Amino acid sequence: MSDDTPVVIIVEDEPDVAETYRLWLESDYEVRMAHSGDEGLDELDESADVVLLDRMMPGLSGDEVLARIRERGLGCRVAMVTAVEPDFDILEMGFDAYLCKPIKSEQLVETVENLLERSDYDDLLQEHYSLVEKRATLEAAKSNAELADNDEYLATKERLKELQDDLSETLGGIESDEDFIATLRGLDDPEG
Repeated sequence: MSDDTPVVIIVEDEPDVAETYRLWLESDYEVRMAHSGDEGLDELDESADVVLLDRMMPGLSGDEVLARIRERGLGCRVAMVTAVEPDFDILEMGFDAYLCKPIKSEQLVETVENLLERSDYDDLLQEHYSLVEKRATLEAAKSNAELADNDEYLATKERLKELQDDLSETLGGIESDEDFIATLRGLDDPEG
């Protein structure tokens, strides 16, 4: 691997699961593994590009590791990879993607690729992507009535609308999520 190979850190307390993720990713990325939250924090430094973080681990939980990553100001993208069904508490969390176990290799690889791509975007785009991910995660897990009754969810939707309006003006009048994503992908691929 070269010096510019993206670094993916897997923080997962189940060794078989961590090893499976490593096998799926090792051909394209430098993969480091940690089997606890404390080990994960020890592995984390400025070289980390993506962290795949189990939410429920003995000792230091994934939620606590995520909070410390953000406190340190590390620029890595974080995907929660967990068996914990999402609840409204995710609206306060600083992750970039939320994957519910069990996951397939294609899903994991695609998530890592997307997070690496998003690392190139500025803070406004980062916030937009994070909110879109949280909204989609909750919409897949909660009923319309539950969503309509949650003030934090409604505030997240409103903030997302504000961001889309701001970004739409910047990028030339884009109206839908699909057009927005297509435009961003076009920016990434100057020949596209």
